[in-house]
Amino acid sequence: MSETALIDKVIPAADVVKRAARIGAEIKNIKLSGDLSNQTIVAINSVLLEHKVVFFRDQGHLNDDEQERFALCFGKLVPHPTISVSTGTVSINELNSACAGSRADMWHTDVTFVDAYPKILVLRAVVIPSFGGDTVWSNTAAAYLDLPPPLQRLADELWAVHSNAYDYAVKSRASEADKKHFDEVYTRTIYETEHPVVRVHPETGERTLVLGDLVRHFVGIPKYDGQRLFDLFQSHITAPENTVRWNWKQGDVAIWDNRATQHYAINDYGDQHRVVRRATIDGEVPVGVDGRRSVTRTRAAKQPPATVT
Repeated sequence: MSETALIDKVIPAADVVKRAARIGAEIKNIKLSGDLSNQTIVAINSVLLEHKVVFFRDQGHLNDDEQERFALCFGKLVPHPTISVSTGTVSINELNSACAGSRADMWHTDVTFVDAYPKILVLRAVVIPSFGGDTVWSNTAAAYLDLPPPLQRLADELWAVHSNAYDYAVKSRASEADKKHFDEVYTRTIYETEHPVVRVHPETGERTLVLGDLVRHFVGIPKYDGQRLFDLFQSHITAPENTVRWNWKQGDVAIWDNRATQHYAINDYGDQHRVVRRATIDGEVPVGVDGRRSVTRTRAAKQPPATVT
């Protein structure tokens, strides 16, 4: 039996519903757990590689432990480099709107400030507001294909420095509490990594753009020119035709390929409560079109301010 036929047997085609032309699919009639067969995990991963982000409704039976057991089926679990994990878990971060620094209302690929950033994220909806709070994902492989050939060749040659110490106050509508959290927690240790602007996907062979708001600058490009290049490439990534928007319900789960997507959590729910929990699967060091691998430049604790005597 061919792999395609096997996948169709495990997850019938009728249970895979596209959510947008270029990105996103919902898989129906499946109960997620750490006990799913290897064939089922292979089938889910195949759908994920094709559609970049996959959604599941009605997974309210999951708790933190079972979410991690399911995520573990896709690879090694890793904690976030700068944010504490939930008690008793290996990798789960809680994004709670009642806490500072929890609203990721910026276009980004998760944790690109390290070299081997996560390959897959598993996000579970715990508390959902009565309106707003959707998440939007974009397809960075499709965005690369949209570039005219001369711009593809330019992107192939570019490298960019990503850091957790990005221009947070400029790029986010941050409160004073958010800024304090950013300074004292998120950037307690400063990371900087050089990534190719175009990486070769290790499973599909696709070329994907590695950008987002964690980019500080392009290597060897003056800031003025670099900002215009960034805006040009990023506009292809975030073009509406290249995105899918998910309206969360409590108990939903989303899985995305962090090597081929960016996402944006829409901050349009006011003071309502929103809680989601995310499990993280370790990734590979990106490889550029020319075979070079990403390189860590900086990993250092912040220095306390000098005292004047």
